[in-house]
Amino acid sequence: MNVIETHGLTKHYNKGKIKALTNVSLTVPQGQIFSLLGPNGAGKTTLIKLLLTIVFPTSGSAKLLGKDISDYTSHFKLGYLAENHRFPEFLTARQVLYYYGKMSGVEKAKLDVKIPQLLELVNLGDWGDTKIRKFSKGMLQRMGIAQALTNDPELLFLDEPTDGIDPVGRREIRDLLQELRNQGKTIFLNSHLLSEVERISDSVAILKHGELIRQGTVEDFISIKKQYLLQIAEGNETLKNICKTNEIPLISQNGHFIVSVHDDAHLNHLIDRLREKEIVIQGITPRKISLEDFFIDVIEEKAEVV
Repeated sequence: MNVIETHGLTKHYNKGKIKALTNVSLTVPQGQIFSLLGPNGAGKTTLIKLLLTIVFPTSGSAKLLGKDISDYTSHFKLGYLAENHRFPEFLTARQVLYYYGKMSGVEKAKLDVKIPQLLELVNLGDWGDTKIRKFSKGMLQRMGIAQALTNDPELLFLDEPTDGIDPVGRREIRDLLQELRNQGKTIFLNSHLLSEVERISDSVAILKHGELIRQGTVEDFISIKKQYLLQIAEGNETLKNICKTNEIPLISQNGHFIVSVHDDAHLNHLIDRLREKEIVIQGITPRKISLEDFFIDVIEEKAEVV
């Protein structure tokens, strides 16, 4: 089952002059951690607002948990943590969770049991009676996740959940999100911390200028099989001719070359041809790429195929 489906979802402002989101179609299966990436102004927040019906689409459609987004009953099973969220500073952590739980329609008896569990879950068990004004940024982020869970949602929207949290705190939240996924919950994550996204996400979508330009698994994006970084002292044109003759894809990027081969024998064949032409090979190493590198290449379109 897909818990999120969008078909041609579009949001334009000012009579079409501002194209916040254009023709976005994507799916998010149940039980995944799905991350939405893109530079500032790419349309990430607009997409979340459309899914939560904070704003309404210009055209296109979307479903949450099998129901059209116009059906408010789907919201009973949603949890949401907004970026730069704020809680009333005069309330204690326990009171905040009670307040948000009641707004979500949770009965008092259930909240009396659930609130201590949520505080323990986000490592704030000893802070339940402390006023929010005394909380650090990291503690506030963990409180935000706790409030998003008060109604035991099936689908969680988390906007920058690890913002302002130290490495230990990020690991704790990472472990928490993985635990929630293992319980069958689906998590829609918006984050600029690509190293965290790479570690935790099952699938990723990338927006640019309001359009969806990539969607796939993290493994699809960072796995580069049979590609090598090649550095030579001179003879660039000779290398290009050898690769063209032997049907070896070649990319020039940031002062070195990237070659794609079928297998080790194919790679050795290339090396033999270079040696025949007396091309000095300074280095040849398997290519590795991080999600951040992939993201930057896609957004900036650095690579030039030669």
